Amino acid sequence: MNALLLAGGIGSRLRPITDSVPKCLVPINGRPLLDIWLQALVGAGFQEIVVNTHYLAPQVEAYLADSPYSSQVRSVYEPELLGTAGSMMAYRQWLDRETCLVAHADNLVQIDFQAFLEAHKQRPDDCLMTLLAFETDSPQTCGILELGEQRRVTGFHEKVADPPSNLANGAVYLIEPALFEWLEAQVPPPSDISLDVLPGLMGHCQAWPLKGYLRDIGNPAALALGEREFAALQKRL
Repeated sequence: MNALLLAGGIGSRLRPITDSVPKCLVPINGRPLLDIWLQALVGAGFQEIVVNTHYLAPQVEAYLADSPYSSQVRSVYEPELLGTAGSMMAYRQWLDRETCLVAHADNLVQIDFQAFLEAHKQRPDDCLMTLLAFETDSPQTCGILELGEQRRVTGFHEKVADPPSNLANGAVYLIEPALFEWLEAQVPPPSDISLDVLPGLMGHCQAWPLKGYLRDIGNPAALALGEREFAALQKRL
């Protein structure tokens, strides 16, 4: 299987750290965030990983060229960000051959990808996507899910003031090739997964509750907390 890591974001909430370092390379206890993602995906058996670049792209490309995973990674520069769904469609040629993974590479995660894949295999036949769901301590800043039978996503609330729960979209998706056909038929073409794709998949997307760790490190306080939590997690493994 192949994967797309969305890594081109500016990370404006993490300034001044991201004034000189792209968010995907922000160090987590001295280790680039992107390295954590690549090690996990390669270890889980993903064969080719596409990484989109934009902000401070030369730094990301230099890191990937020197990475121990360089033979399995393809970087693609976007002069203007295409949006999360736009990037999916732009790199469809590498993604729609079989089940693929698409993820926002700006969260700090520890995921059992094998368990995630197994849950996706057991999804209802008419579900085109399985998304990772996690319990958040800041639901107003996340996309909040409502689930029905068989963990089908029946409601989605993106960053609302009074969310119905704390079960959030972790922005890690396992996708079937048929979803690309569905996206191609949409007018206008979808740009954003959360805003343009998920609302159209209600009842045809299942959620997998995270058995692991996820932290949005979008601001300096969250980054510091994530570093402490991740260090403690690594000691227990």
